[in-house]
Amino acid sequence: MQKFLPLVLSTTLLLSCISCGVSGQAGQSESKTTTQTQETSSSDGQSSKSSGGQESTSSDGQDSSTQKGQMPPDGQTPPNGQTPPNGQTPPDGQTPPNGQTPPDGQAPPDGQAPGNGQGGPGGSSSSDVTYSGATEITSKKTQNHKTYKSTKSDENAVLVSTDSNVTINDPTVTKTGNSDGGDSCNFYGLNAALLVKGGTTTTINGGTITSDADGANGVFCYGGNGGQNGASGDGTTAIVRNTKIKTTGNGSGGIMTTGGGTTYAYNLDITTSGRSSAAIRSDRGGGTVKVTGGTYTTNGLGSPAIYSTADISVSKAKLVSNLSEGVCIEGLNSITLKNCNLTANNTKRNGNATFLDSIMLYQSMSGDAASGTTNFTMKGGSLTSKSGHVFHVTNTTAKITLSNVKIKNKDKSNVLLSVCDDGWSGGSNKATLNASKQKLSGAVLVGSNSKLTMKLTKGSSFKGYVSGKIKNASGKSISSKVGKVSVTLDSTSTWTLTADSYVTEFNGDASNVISNGHTLYVNGVALKGTK
Repeated sequence: MQKFLPLVLSTTLLLSCISCGVSGQAGQSESKTTTQTQETSSSDGQSSKSSGGQESTSSDGQDSSTQKGQMPPDGQTPPNGQTPPNGQTPPDGQTPPNGQTPPDGQAPPDGQAPGNGQGGPGGSSSSDVTYSGATEITSKKTQNHKTYKSTKSDENAVLVSTDSNVTINDPTVTKTGNSDGGDSCNFYGLNAALLVKGGTTTTINGGTITSDADGANGVFCYGGNGGQNGASGDGTTAIVRNTKIKTTGNGSGGIMTTGGGTTYAYNLDITTSGRSSAAIRSDRGGGTVKVTGGTYTTNGLGSPAIYSTADISVSKAKLVSNLSEGVCIEGLNSITLKNCNLTANNTKRNGNATFLDSIMLYQSMSGDAASGTTNFTMKGGSLTSKSGHVFHVTNTTAKITLSNVKIKNKDKSNVLLSVCDDGWSGGSNKATLNASKQKLSGAVLVGSNSKLTMKLTKGSSFKGYVSGKIKNASGKSISSKVGKVSVTLDSTSTWTLTADSYVTEFNGDASNVISNGHTLYVNGVALKGTK
């Protein structure tokens, strides 16, 4: 697929006006412009974890010592002077139909420019990003009950660019002014309502952040690694508590983390309406995101509740996607949900997708994410899938781990998992499904060129069948024969057949397979000893 270089933004104006509007407060100015050069590189398949924390201070603005590698407990701020560790890289994207905006992480078709401000994949190049903030904070500071506003294109309402601690209490932030900055918006935070960068630890308590523009993410944490997968960030950390965030434009996520940044979110209320606008969003260069509590709702096309090109963990939250996948993970990245309630109603396909699904694990080969095992883990809580397959794995090696999750599949096709070709190429379709203390039901579909390893332990049960006969959402046949399938049942787990099933390997006691009038074939031979 053709690579598109990131847009290069430069400043030739306003040089004579830099001093205009400077406030009397040290470290804060109005309508200032700064330029930063960052490096971007395509995925090379290397490890995408980033590490290290930089100088931080307590919320009262006092300096304190730095300590790496410590994460705050759920609902708590990092202890004084401790900056949480940074995380991991972003996955890749792919091709939407002509004139359409790619979903998070997806690239435009060959020869076609990205639409609606969405960036295509960049090759090994440098991106000169000119930052401009209606209000800029460039030193240690605490601000209370202030109003911040930007109406200009490619301008942040609030730009925090410092290696010191900043605390913003009860802000009212509004952002208008569309951007066509593409990668500069998606990777580096241009035009975001509130951008945090430079190694700072910035804490936002309460308040509202409203964005009504394209390419205008709500809170953007850029870790400074230039979008290089596998590179460490500079320690930039955003801590956001009890804040209401609303975005309406395309390419405008709720909280966005890139470049090895770290974001902690507690009890947020996020709603997005635009295309490619995940509530919890990441992009090239990845990072670490930890979310505790709150409600996260998306209403736009190609806008899952969570889009991961990073290491993302969410606990005790309500996640709702009203048009797109509930969760989407690219490449060597992960999402972990603990005691969350996730509802997805993916009724409209976007970009290269030929299936409808609630949990999608894939690799787009756009360069936004390193290749490797794509991980989804869910423990406790509920997963409600209103449309399409519950899980879908394509063009990647994926691992799905489930424990004590209440799964409600409301789609009439009743497909639990599909592992098969879709609209992306260059990788393989391989999945491992590990279920512990878990009830599973529905069809498991494995394409002829695909592979699945399925393990049930600790009293798990599966009521369904395995097949290779697969049609996509348009009714086109994708596969007619089953690929390689290995199923393992421990002594406490069972499989109740709802149709004849075909696997390559079976491990366990045949008596734990309840035939229910059907036959399980292992390498073409009927398994004997089933109930």
